[in-house]
Amino acid sequence: MLKIKQDLLNGLAAVLDQISPGAGDKAAFELPRQPEHGDYAITAAMQLAKPLKQNPRALGEQIKAALQAQPVYQQWVQAVEIAGPGFLNLRLTPAAKQELVREVLGAGKEFGLQPQRDERVVVEFVSANPTGPLHVGHGRQAALGDAICHLLGSQGWQVHREFYYNDAGVQIDTLTKSTQLRAQGVKPGDAGWPEAAYNGDYIQDIADDFLAKKTVKADDREFTANGDVNDYDNIRQFAVAYLRNEQDKDLQAFNLKFDQYYLESSLYESGRVEQTVQRLIDQGHTYEQDGALWLKSTDYGDDKDRVMRKSEGGFTYFVPDVAYHIAKWERGYHKAINIQGTDHHGTIARVRAGLQAADVGIPTGYPDYVLHTMVRVVRGGEEVKISKRAGSYVTLRDLIEWTSKDAVRFFLLSRKPDTEYTFDVDLAVSQNNDNPVYYVQYAHARINKILRDWGGSLESLSTVDLSALDTPAAQALLVNLAKYPDMLTGAARDFAPHDVSFYLRDLAASYHSYYDAERILVDNEAVKLARLALIAATAQVLRNGLAMLGVSAPERM
Repeated sequence: MLKIKQDLLNGLAAVLDQISPGAGDKAAFELPRQPEHGDYAITAAMQLAKPLKQNPRALGEQIKAALQAQPVYQQWVQAVEIAGPGFLNLRLTPAAKQELVREVLGAGKEFGLQPQRDERVVVEFVSANPTGPLHVGHGRQAALGDAICHLLGSQGWQVHREFYYNDAGVQIDTLTKSTQLRAQGVKPGDAGWPEAAYNGDYIQDIADDFLAKKTVKADDREFTANGDVNDYDNIRQFAVAYLRNEQDKDLQAFNLKFDQYYLESSLYESGRVEQTVQRLIDQGHTYEQDGALWLKSTDYGDDKDRVMRKSEGGFTYFVPDVAYHIAKWERGYHKAINIQGTDHHGTIARVRAGLQAADVGIPTGYPDYVLHTMVRVVRGGEEVKISKRAGSYVTLRDLIEWTSKDAVRFFLLSRKPDTEYTFDVDLAVSQNNDNPVYYVQYAHARINKILRDWGGSLESLSTVDLSALDTPAAQALLVNLAKYPDMLTGAARDFAPHDVSFYLRDLAASYHSYYDAERILVDNEAVKLARLALIAATAQVLRNGLAMLGVSAPERM
């Protein structure tokens, strides 16, 4: 059906070029808002009527007649109907829709994917400070980032996954001081325990292992503690390595991998931060005031100028971010996507302003941002706010242990990123149709049960006669299957993995309706094989879509 669709589009382009040379690039199909209006809608008559000074309805009639004269339309289109001011609605033949089954079975896991292209994109996500375990907000970001990477890959992008470690600054000093105090026997609530210190039990775990002179190994480092509670730098390095190892475990529990871990400290050690600041000074985009260095960020659309270097010394948060994004650009990533919490909204304008002021060829609007809200967790009807281990929040590993990796991923991708979300633990472990991940996975398992009961060769289904798939129930399922490639393209374009979860629920519902309407393993061999081919194609698309979300497709449940 996808090849048929492309052939039909080529035919439309040829007709439009005949009517108005160069108009062929306007050839496009839209999905009618109401399915009963047809399979595809054409709006070209309204677009061309004004420049051609013609009545759109009359122009629509002209396009209709030309399309109906084409062999490809005669073969695959049942009817071309004109509606309203000049809309054209196409109704495909049942045979056209049936061809989709062969395409899905032939392409397998490649169905819906676009060819590879010579374009690179870096996606930065999670990027948690190495000061504690990953919380459920990081989990939402991890699920979003991983799914967006899958979606971009489906459209041919060469995707680079990057985790930016904020291993410099005030939060690392707070971690080090908290660990040092615990190692010295001072605990939360004692005199001398700072209000800003980290209170979780994990800080005591770090202190105990430091005193025991243990060795910890993270993704890119190995460090052995010397046990000296007065060696502040040794405590700092051990604590950072320890928590990076802990976060590695969180990510492994979520089945998440990165291509690169980029250290904030490296920006200082390499001189990139100082070089960036000097460049902004040399370009004339800074000024001194009240002992501080300011960026003229209002020249680039920010609501006020921003401090770069504080009067007491040290750079503000966004300065290394500007240096980091210049490094991304220089590494050849001319498309960059940052996935962050909504609390980072205020940094967007100042980072982009810094990049423009640096004048290194970076376009306006670089990088792209996807911002997400935090997640509320409800268990037993009550909101869960505190993990004893973390001290003040529910960890990602808590959520996975209470439910499953699949449930966490699917649930966190079931709403738009900027929409408030409540994760219902009890719903996530329930086995009924109210649980969306169970509902989708059960559709896949249900199909595989039928295929096992049949016991034949799946490869043989790609060549069976599909003419029996002409019933309303079969045609409705075919229409839903056909939406998958365009849905993927749109979800990748809009950084919207929730579109995939919506689609999968719709497809599962369509399959369940089909199962209720038509028995699969009937006595008529031709009908049975056609229906088996249809449900095998449905299972393949369910698998492909779940893979985009990083969710498994079990064959038994």
